[in-house]
Amino acid sequence: MSLAILLSCLMFFQSTESCKTHCQDVNKDRVPMTSRTQDCQVPCIENSHCSQACSLGMEGNIGFLCRNKAWRKSTDTCRTLNVLTIFEDASKEIPNTFSFSPSETGKHATITDVLMQRCPKDLSCVLKGIQKSPQIPGNIEIIVELLSNISRALSKDVDEVKIQSYSIIANHILDSRSISHWAFVPERKSSSILLQSTISFVRNLLLHERSLDISEEFIHIMGISVTKDSSQESLSFSMKVNDTENEVTGMVLLPQKELQRLPLPSQAISIAFPTLGAILEASFFENVTVNGLILSVILPKELQRISLVFEKITKSKDGRTQCVGWHPTENKWDEQACEMALDGIDQTLCSCQSSKRFTSFSILMSPHVPESPILLYIMYIGLGISIGSLILCLIIEAMVWHQVTKTEISYLRHICIANVAVTLLMADMGFVAASFYSNLVQHHKGCVTVTFFIHFFYLSVFFWMFVMALLILYGIMIVFHTIPKSIVMTSAFSVGYGCPLFIAVITVAATEPGRGYVRPMTCWLNWDNTKALLAFVVPALTIVVVNLITVGMVIVKTQRPSIGSPIAQEMATIVRISKNVAILTPLLGLTWGFGIATVIEKNSLVFHIIFSLLNAFQGFFILVFGTFLDQKIRDALKVRMSSVKWLSRLSEHFSSNLSHHPTKGSH
Repeated sequence: MSLAILLSCLMFFQSTESCKTHCQDVNKDRVPMTSRTQDCQVPCIENSHCSQACSLGMEGNIGFLCRNKAWRKSTDTCRTLNVLTIFEDASKEIPNTFSFSPSETGKHATITDVLMQRCPKDLSCVLKGIQKSPQIPGNIEIIVELLSNISRALSKDVDEVKIQSYSIIANHILDSRSISHWAFVPERKSSSILLQSTISFVRNLLLHERSLDISEEFIHIMGISVTKDSSQESLSFSMKVNDTENEVTGMVLLPQKELQRLPLPSQAISIAFPTLGAILEASFFENVTVNGLILSVILPKELQRISLVFEKITKSKDGRTQCVGWHPTENKWDEQACEMALDGIDQTLCSCQSSKRFTSFSILMSPHVPESPILLYIMYIGLGISIGSLILCLIIEAMVWHQVTKTEISYLRHICIANVAVTLLMADMGFVAASFYSNLVQHHKGCVTVTFFIHFFYLSVFFWMFVMALLILYGIMIVFHTIPKSIVMTSAFSVGYGCPLFIAVITVAATEPGRGYVRPMTCWLNWDNTKALLAFVVPALTIVVVNLITVGMVIVKTQRPSIGSPIAQEMATIVRISKNVAILTPLLGLTWGFGIATVIEKNSLVFHIIFSLLNAFQGFFILVFGTFLDQKIRDALKVRMSSVKWLSRLSEHFSSNLSHHPTKGSH
């Protein structure tokens, strides 16, 4: 398992006649970081949002978001389709009061209204107008809404001819050339709406013991009649993907055991989409890739489970393959819908539950997480050992505290060690909690909260290590000048907790309004979209470098013999602190050095295993190098244990005397 900034209030006046640019508050919805442009002429203030009119001949506007000091396209409502252009001969017959958007209601007639009046039998009167229209975001949004309205308006009057026309319209915006435009459709749910509308429309078709086979390049609908006496039935698809000549296959299997549940003859219909997976990914900014066809099924309610065979688009052993179902209300892929029955290099067999909740299925490829149970074992076993070690470390510190904190330098050193142990313990416990949220991605706020605390506490570990390095310098300076203890303690806690809190708050405030703080499938800092992970890696590795330089300087300066017993004692303490920092800092830094390697080499199982090992056993390292290898702590423990044994013997001796010399009252 891999371990895994929008505030603006700028407003400008908009003039529609002069097409001047205007800016407004940033929408909280996520926007894609693509299509860099300099079309906005106002100053680019990070995360501000501006828009400008489309080119001549189009209605709508284009929205831009300022990211990294450059305007980047975020939304696009430019359209050529309206009620006067979508119909072949509409100019003389349709009054100008007709509105262009099928989603508008009220006194104005819509495209859907006109469609129902002009060609209610076959929907053919809009086919040429739609097929001639460019596949731009504004047109896509209009066509999706049109298809959604058709699905509702003709729910009781569906035949094969209408489905043929419906498929042609849908095929136009499912074209592989339109995929990049879907990312800029303002209504992010449009792709999911299209999927559900198509299923709802086709669901109303009655086959009457006939087969159905309507095939377009980017949508293929098949149907068969099934009975309980049927042997195993199947619906097979073979479709091209990604503008290549390569075809991938998909198959819906209806096992005979399931068909036996049917009381009456019924129908089974399936729809295959080769490009919809990429469109959903563009619309919802998924960090996983659909690696096969999307197969939607319309089956009798008696059929509880079906088997689906997906040929993989990318044939690779690397990455994690998941059988998933599309959750229409939450607009995300859900692993609970399916179980993987068999996974090979070329194909995957999934067993899925067909219900009103899940009707569309596919396979996902997540290349960022190599599939290996070793990582899970390392994580849970290692973290268990780490948490136990840190608790033991704190217990030992409490036991020997008065014996080992007699000098100011020793006191400050153990304050640092104790805080390193506490912060790492909290971070490890938070990481365990995050592993549960990772399987419940819908709990986004909980995941953000846990990630924030993990981020804060892991940073605190490094900043307390940095305080230890500063303590070394303070130990050298104390020979010449003594700083009040209260000032030293205040400074230490300000650095140890204040700096991490500041970094963590700024990071979540800057990235979470755009939902870029955590990764889509894991409760840890995002890397692919916002690079929020740098808010941890950069401070941590910077501290590693600074600490090592500090230790090197101290080693050079403490080579000369000290004069005087008190100074010699303080120098001995400084040397012990230097050893702790010199050992622990590289270990902690090495951990996150391999963390960077897992980001660069995403498919390397070796790097993931090394990273997991080093990270999971950090608490054990603290116990060994920060506690057990300290001679003063060992000596104090021996004294404490000896006193415990002496008290135990004294107690036994006292109890023995009482038993042999009872009081008079007992006679």
